[in-house]
Amino acid sequence: MSKIAVIGTGYVGLVTGTCFADLGNEVVCVDVIEEKVKLLNRGISPIYEPGLEEIIARNLKAKRLHFTTSYEQALDGAQVAFIAVGTPESPDGSADMKYVQQAARSIGKYAPGRSSQPLIIVNKSTVPIGTGDLVGQLIRKECPPEFKLAVVSNPEFLREGQAVFDFMHPDRIVLGSEERWAGEDVAQLYEPLGAPVMVTDLRTAEMIKYASNALLATYISYINEIALICERLGADVKEVVRGMGYDKRINAQFLQAGVGFGGSCFPKDVKALAHMAEKVETTPHILNSVLAVNQAARDLFTEKVVRMLGGSVRGKKIGVLGLSFKADTDDMRESPAIDIIKGLQEQGAKIQAFDPVAMEASRESLDGIKYCDDAYGTAEDADALLLITAWNEFKQLDMRRLREAMNGSVFVDGRNIYDPIEMREAGFVYSGVGRS
Repeated sequence: MSKIAVIGTGYVGLVTGTCFADLGNEVVCVDVIEEKVKLLNRGISPIYEPGLEEIIARNLKAKRLHFTTSYEQALDGAQVAFIAVGTPESPDGSADMKYVQQAARSIGKYAPGRSSQPLIIVNKSTVPIGTGDLVGQLIRKECPPEFKLAVVSNPEFLREGQAVFDFMHPDRIVLGSEERWAGEDVAQLYEPLGAPVMVTDLRTAEMIKYASNALLATYISYINEIALICERLGADVKEVVRGMGYDKRINAQFLQAGVGFGGSCFPKDVKALAHMAEKVETTPHILNSVLAVNQAARDLFTEKVVRMLGGSVRGKKIGVLGLSFKADTDDMRESPAIDIIKGLQEQGAKIQAFDPVAMEASRESLDGIKYCDDAYGTAEDADALLLITAWNEFKQLDMRRLREAMNGSVFVDGRNIYDPIEMREAGFVYSGVGRS
């Protein structure tokens, strides 16, 4: 058993710390927000992630998991300290590093007296290339020269809504360090998972994270561009993807046409990688196009709604099913629903909406919405219904009941989860994305 300190109880930090505790380690998570720490010590998770709260409660009871505002308590006796704080997007598209820098300085200030053994600092946050070097420099400025430390980059590949599963069943573990022994020590923490481990240098590990997310985002923008062409030519993008997916060279998992990607990773990471490219005088043509196509997917969806309602939505009541950027999370960051709803409101539409978990979170991003208790309440007297988030419960709705509750008959499916023939038989004027 190892003692692990985790700096940050945001999405990545909380999942990382909780899951390492579940593997039998002693874990202390640090956060500067006292109220958040109190809630976590009572077993209440500040984020919605299936299965996470149960694991928190189990490990609190087993006394393997602790939450504190004290760096001294977290670092006392720790062999490894994970930095898992946020790196939000700056106005210029770069990653804001202030929380990472604060965490590094605090480790340097409070770690030296905790033990005589070396401390391994692991960057779990998604950070610009070269941050591992910076973190080491910041810590060394704060601590005595004899203090021994090593820095490891360990990028996370957690999908919101499936993060616990992804941690426990990873495709690979990527570790980057200039100190081989440090990478191998961190690899031992992951050994119970039985996943392939890749140990490389710091900068290569940092780039693997950005390159991976940028490619997945490219998949989504690519198929949305194909969907637009399909729609104009009378082809069905879902059948196109099915045909493509038989090719062993093509991974069809992310070739799902819709209203574009959102969330805390893809938009921010693509922008950050593009910003890094421009700083070294490289023009990121593909990355810039990925972002442009993603925004266009939202704009085109909004235009379609207006067109299907006769060219104007002024005074029209529009129901929206799903607000979070994807199912199984309450995360509203960069959600397509925000742009679509605001675009319709600017043209005079009245919006009523339902999301299984994200309605409270949406209040920070959206105003002037009537929140409903379920999908059927959202359809009540609506001139049109829009499906934005593919929650499972939306896949099993009684479509005839939904149609009967409406004032109009327009249904625009932003995730292509319904069968066009069945929707039309239920009485809808139905349109998906990229479907004839």
